[in-house]
Amino acid sequence: MSIFTTSCEDCILWKTLDKMAEVRFLLEERWIVARISSLYNASETTQRKVLMTLPLWIGKPGDKAPPLCETIPASGDYVVKLGDKVVALVVKSVDGDEQCILAGVVCYSSATDKYEVDDMDEEGEERHILSRWKIIPPPQWKANPEADPEALFQKRKLIVALYPQTTCHALIHTPPMQPQDDYSVLCEDTSYADGSSLPLNVAQRYVVACKEPKKR
Repeated sequence: MSIFTTSCEDCILWKTLDKMAEVRFLLEERWIVARISSLYNASETTQRKVLMTLPLWIGKPGDKAPPLCETIPASGDYVVKLGDKVVALVVKSVDGDEQCILAGVVCYSSATDKYEVDDMDEEGEERHILSRWKIIPPPQWKANPEADPEALFQKRKLIVALYPQTTCHALIHTPPMQPQDDYSVLCEDTSYADGSSLPLNVAQRYVVACKEPKKR
């Protein structure tokens, strides 16, 4: 195979990945607009399943996984875009303890270095103003276990799991073995003798690095 043929195939591959990312962006825009306009209905579950899929990072030979590819953190100057979904640490209890929520970014102030976010799991869309360190951007790419295993959360790693329908601290039970695989996690659950639930599958999009909440 000639170098020219290989280069053409690479171009086609990257154009395809760009088109997939564009489709995902349009789907997310429709999801956000529908929620804001209160037109979101029973189709929410189906649309959320579509949005669970992350594009697979495919680098060139020698490339390392980029920021926000699974475990790779965002760069220091990264600013979450309006409408993006994040993990946020907020005070939700009367005793002042923090907990993780899935939130949508409303705006960011560079002057105060703070975000305004809406709680996506509250019907009234409760709003919070939070400093940057209380915001955890979710991954934008999923890692290929065969090509970039260092970018995956490993067994027994403490993470925040955001799906299905819950936000909780969890331990990785089994990382993905193939690009299409989900994580298997053990969520905190005091109803079980060992304090953890049975293994639960969680899409890569909803597995994020853990920041320890503050307790009073």
